[in-house]
Amino acid sequence: MNAQDVMKMIQENEVRFVDLRFTDTRGKEHHVGLPVSAFEEDHFEHGHPFDGSSLAGWKGIQASDMILLPEARTAYIDPFFDETTLVLTCDVIEPSDGKGYDRDPRSIAKRAEAYLKSTGLGDTAFFGPEPEFFIFDAVEWSVDMSGVYSKIISEEAAWSTADKFEGGNTGHRPRVKGGYFPVPPVDSLNDVRAAMVLALEAAGVPVEVHHHEVANAGQCEIGTKFSTLTQRADWTQILKYIVHNVAHQYGKTATFMPKPIVGDNGSGMHVHQSIWKDGQNLFAGNGYAGLSETALYYIGGIIKHARALNAITNPGTNSYKRLVPHYEAPTKLAYSARNRSASIRIPYTANPKGRRIEARFPDPLANPYLCFAALMMAGLDGIQNKIHPGDPADKNLYDLPPEEDALIPTVCTSLEQALEYLDKDREFLTRGGVFSNDFLDAYIALKMEEVDRMRITTHPVEFDMYYSL
Repeated sequence: MNAQDVMKMIQENEVRFVDLRFTDTRGKEHHVGLPVSAFEEDHFEHGHPFDGSSLAGWKGIQASDMILLPEARTAYIDPFFDETTLVLTCDVIEPSDGKGYDRDPRSIAKRAEAYLKSTGLGDTAFFGPEPEFFIFDAVEWSVDMSGVYSKIISEEAAWSTADKFEGGNTGHRPRVKGGYFPVPPVDSLNDVRAAMVLALEAAGVPVEVHHHEVANAGQCEIGTKFSTLTQRADWTQILKYIVHNVAHQYGKTATFMPKPIVGDNGSGMHVHQSIWKDGQNLFAGNGYAGLSETALYYIGGIIKHARALNAITNPGTNSYKRLVPHYEAPTKLAYSARNRSASIRIPYTANPKGRRIEARFPDPLANPYLCFAALMMAGLDGIQNKIHPGDPADKNLYDLPPEEDALIPTVCTSLEQALEYLDKDREFLTRGGVFSNDFLDAYIALKMEEVDRMRITTHPVEFDMYYSL
């Protein structure tokens, strides 16, 4: 789709508004709406000016002028606004040089794709994320000087067996870790997910599957098709937007928070990836699980840099409440075929074109533009420096003898630790100007604000452990 196609789409659909969208450092989408009378084809060349100083981690007020440059191929009709609105995803452009802004996540993703081509190692990186999420009936929290609390309300929750509901308590709900694939009425969210799927397909995001996930209280997954790095990140942002808003239409609330409930599985975002060149899958070969030596080196790069990657792939303090053993979140930095306890899994596929690797430690709190770019940069470092990942781990890594367990490295245990690793191990990200040191410094500072806020806030568990001592 080009600019002329978009203008035709506006006319044919009697569009009233054009919504320009972009993503901030934390991964949250923002938007500005233009009446269709104020939108012209020239916007695809010259963009729309806005103030970048009000976004956390971006420009200061002394250099705030920025440009939103829409990309025609991202156009879709918003399914939620009352007035017909066409959505366009934008790059954030630095007006002084006309290039993608140093701290714009989407521009970073595009620089990563350009760097791949410049290395000659490949010309296309394919990504296929699997973001999980929860759908609750309602949620409450409070953080102030009088105290802290949070509460999840879910008729589907395992803890709701004795609650009173309008129309009665039906008794049909998943048990803890019992939410994988049950038919309704235990799976109470099929119609909500179906509405999400239809909205995604209408927005141009191909859907392959939807289902209830392992955790009780409404954990779900919608599987969408793989694509190139930047487009796949665009689609992930659309998926999040649609999931949030369809849940809202049903009087419910959806969250991509990695660990909202205690004692059951958290939400991950397994990321499938492969590198191609001249139409050939460079990860297909005759080695372990049908992988090539290139794929093994790519795995080696991810394992080598995993702790620095954690700061980007698992970017919240809550992320590390998911990264604990025995809740299906892989903490061991190892690779294996079909073994879901390893942090890198090689999914089974009979077709060499489908050969890929799956990083299982990321979570859906990650900014997809930064996440996919960082994973690829780590993998490319592995290929460039022939970093072999060693032997595969085909055992259950959650249940190893202590002497074997001690030999396998693990992901970080906190966001603070991950940020320390990112600060020390960043050179692989800065190659080709993909991530700048200025951006990484700003990112670390932004995330340390979250660490510090959590550090100084008294937690209810501390009352439980210490109040009576």
